[in-house]
Amino acid sequence: MVDSLLLIFMIIGILGIGSQWIAWKFQLPAIVVMSIAGLLAGPILGIINPEQAFGDLYRPFISIAVAIILFEGSLNLNFKEVKGLGKPVFRIVTWGAFLAWILGSLTAHYVAGLSWAVAFVIGGIFIVTGPTVILPLLRQSKLKPVPAKILKWEGIIVDPFGALLAVFAFEIIMFLSADSRDASALLLFLLASLFAVVLGYIFGKVIGWAFETGHIPEFLKSPAMFGAVITCFTIADEVKHETGLLAVTAMGMTLANMGISSIKDMRHFKENISILLISTVFILLTSSLTVDTLMDVFRPEIIGYVLLMLFVVRPVSIFLSTIKSGLSLQEKTLVGWIAPRGIVALTVASYFANVLEDEGFEGASLVTSLTFALVFSTVCVHGFSIGWIAKKLNLSSQGKPGAIIVGSNRFSVALAKVMEELKIPVIVVDSSWDRLHRARRAGINHTHGEVLSEQMEYTIDFTPYDYLISATEYDSYNALVCSTCIPGFGRKNVFRLPRQTRSGDHLENIDNTIGGKELFTPPEGIEELKYKLKAGYVLRKTSITEQYTCEEYLRNKHKETVLLFVLKHSKQIEFFAEGNETTASAGDTIVSLTPPSKEFNKIKEKLEENKKASN
Repeated sequence: MVDSLLLIFMIIGILGIGSQWIAWKFQLPAIVVMSIAGLLAGPILGIINPEQAFGDLYRPFISIAVAIILFEGSLNLNFKEVKGLGKPVFRIVTWGAFLAWILGSLTAHYVAGLSWAVAFVIGGIFIVTGPTVILPLLRQSKLKPVPAKILKWEGIIVDPFGALLAVFAFEIIMFLSADSRDASALLLFLLASLFAVVLGYIFGKVIGWAFETGHIPEFLKSPAMFGAVITCFTIADEVKHETGLLAVTAMGMTLANMGISSIKDMRHFKENISILLISTVFILLTSSLTVDTLMDVFRPEIIGYVLLMLFVVRPVSIFLSTIKSGLSLQEKTLVGWIAPRGIVALTVASYFANVLEDEGFEGASLVTSLTFALVFSTVCVHGFSIGWIAKKLNLSSQGKPGAIIVGSNRFSVALAKVMEELKIPVIVVDSSWDRLHRARRAGINHTHGEVLSEQMEYTIDFTPYDYLISATEYDSYNALVCSTCIPGFGRKNVFRLPRQTRSGDHLENIDNTIGGKELFTPPEGIEELKYKLKAGYVLRKTSITEQYTCEEYLRNKHKETVLLFVLKHSKQIEFFAEGNETTASAGDTIVSLTPPSKEFNKIKEKLEENKKASN
């Protein structure tokens, strides 16, 4: 076993981030990969045991990590956005969550054999599905809008409240199970909880005010936020244990509803920190498991508990809470099946396992095994089945990866038109109704709005779209859109039109790391592309076959042809862009902007062939 703390930190970092990369590369659930990595490094091979190595620092680190993860989740709870979510979402996050808590607690007591206290605490934790798990699954499975919206918002809304439900359940059960019930102890907890909420509200208001008024410079905003979260959590937790989670949740919700202009930057920072912490904490927890704890996973009562949670508790709570909600049977079935528990459930449950064990509650020693079994099972089962079951229920929008085109003009509409002809999902977005008239007239799917506005995240269903193309007349705006959207789409999927040399913003010296990749071969600015279309150039689709290869096409094409993209036989899209080695093989289709002369020659040849055939 490694004894050096420095080496242990290095191993945890490599395993955590390496697992995230492998999961991204091979489209696997990240928690599954991290679980395997942690188990191999910990109980199986015995390379590291962080709990033993870190000693007294282990629990405080886990607590702070959980606080930051919950804070990041609560930053998404904007009441204005939640209001318009509709009856199904409201019912699922209220009645559905309550039913899941009660049914899950009863199952934990009667099947897993846990005491009432432990059962109701973990029952509250396990209502959490969590955006850290569900959002990657939704991106991967490409569900239709209704089930995707329900699962997304259930994860976002319930995420911070599962831990808080566990806190309140723990304190109330502590009061009820005490030999001499002292109402003052419960009153003290309620007062401490009120203090935590007020503290979180004050911290949120103060930090938001400081950000908006410029009292904190841009380069210090992220560190200041990080420090404020830890301070808020620590103060509340020192006043009364377990109320720190309530304080950071209140702080995040306060900031989310203040309308702060820099909230998106804070969200990106917190997402990055959360990914780092999630990776680290998951490796810490799984590698600290003992062989005995791991073997407990295979106990009949734990297996029975997991099966009932999968096949009874979740479906029943969804079906009962969505009666007369307007959802179809297929939608209820899918939502009732998909409920992967993730890092929040595991970290919070591990946190409470120690607390419950210290208090001497019966069954507390099984909490970690039970949680790991449920988390690992749900992530594996739901992660690998969501795409299959969505197709079977006809709730999958699987097809060719789509594109969002920002800017409505002659070229962008023509590009969208040819994509629609190829059955590629496409939408044109513009903030001007006047410019959108081209898209409306062409019958192209379009929406009015500012793509940089947060509201667009809720106006557009981003599920069908893997690529973003910024194609406006303004080079600086294109660069800004791409830079803003890179975190959501990924750097390799965000593109902009080449900068204009004779007009536009004259950004010749702009850093090439700003914005997305420049499109097309050879690179042509928007004015040149619009001019060519006006002069009669056409967007042409050329099929590549065994007889007519890509090499032959490239040799024969007109020198003025602009190569746009290749639609692969596998339905993937490869754009001709800087840094891309785009090629085509048999079964692929090359889309290009072709001079009119070639079209005229082809028409002339066809007329002559028809004339000869008639003679």
